Amino acid sequence: MLLAVLAIVGTMTISSAYAGLPLTVETDNTTYSHDDTITISGQIANMNPQLGPVTITVANSMNSIVAIDQINLSDSGAFETTFKTSSGGAWKYDGTYTIKVNYGSLSDKVTIELTGGCESQLFIKGNCLPYEISGGMVTGATANTNDNSIIISLDAHDDGTLTITPSESTQEGIFMVLVDGEESDDVEINGNEVTVMFPAGAEEIEVIGTFVVPEFGTIAAMILAVAIISIIAISSKSRLSIMPRY
Repeated sequence: MLLAVLAIVGTMTISSAYAGLPLTVETDNTTYSHDDTITISGQIANMNPQLGPVTITVANSMNSIVAIDQINLSDSGAFETTFKTSSGGAWKYDGTYTIKVNYGSLSDKVTIELTGGCESQLFIKGNCLPYEISGGMVTGATANTNDNSIIISLDAHDDGTLTITPSESTQEGIFMVLVDGEESDDVEINGNEVTVMFPAGAEEIEVIGTFVVPEFGTIAAMILAVAIISIIAISSKSRLSIMPRY
């Protein structure tokens, strides 16, 4: 009988402690693929209308932010949002992702695992770039926003062929390919699939289109927006605090 009472008291103590936590966050799963939807939910024990919404950030294993959002609280202090793991190339890496929630001075975090990514592909400004090559190897790739082009660096030990298929969010309107600065006639363009033949010793292939993903990506824009909102909120509170009272 005594053991039963102690067990009940212990359970009530744990439940009360958990219910009293000022901020909690959880996900609907612990492991996701790169084409899933992550549902994030949580609870604020003591809401303060002056603090506004909660801020949610998601960072990959290299501590790079891949998503950010601000969510308004319900009347009970609950919040919920979703992120698509296929919404951008910044989610491309397998590994541990940290989801952090901030509300004023309160914070909490939870981790998830992503598996089945596209690690064997090139990575350009948060986007995956599938490719196949023979006769050499790709050593790097960059985007040139001035010319709306993708520049691929090669180590071509033999005559070979390179095929790339950038997504439409990476590049659009492909119409020309340069090999070491010269327009190539040995190229086939089929929508966003480009196949180009290159000679031994080639060092650079440039694929030109009408659009290429800009330097200032969506995530960077979201981070700037959140920063501006926070600065305005802090400035407003500062002005209120120094106003004379009569």
